[in-house]
Amino acid sequence: MEVINHHTEKRTDTQLLVVTHLTQLLYYVTGFGGLIVPLIIWLTQKEKVEGMDQHGKAIVNFQISLILYTLISIPAILLLGLGILMIIAVCILGFVLPVVNAIRASNHEAPSYFMTIRFIK
Repeated sequence: MEVINHHTEKRTDTQLLVVTHLTQLLYYVTGFGGLIVPLIIWLTQKEKVEGMDQHGKAIVNFQISLILYTLISIPAILLLGLGILMIIAVCILGFVLPVVNAIRASNHEAPSYFMTIRFIK
């Protein structure tokens, strides 16, 4: 009788965590992919890379929250133009926070995306 051990050690790969955070910036380069690419990396690597599950959930929650805030701000444009300020804020946060969290990931720190709705826990 052969016993097979399926328990494997997770590898520490901070470079992949950094790349996963930075792939969110694909929205600014190509117009799409800022949610899909990190989602694919997270789903394929969460069992293999240490910390990927935590970082991946934070990224997906942040991207879904940004999409929701953008959808809310579109009708708010008609309300005294406040939606325009909200879209500008979403664009700035969508650019700055992935860079900040990529730096945090390279320093082995937990991700910190504020104003994020936790869809995935």
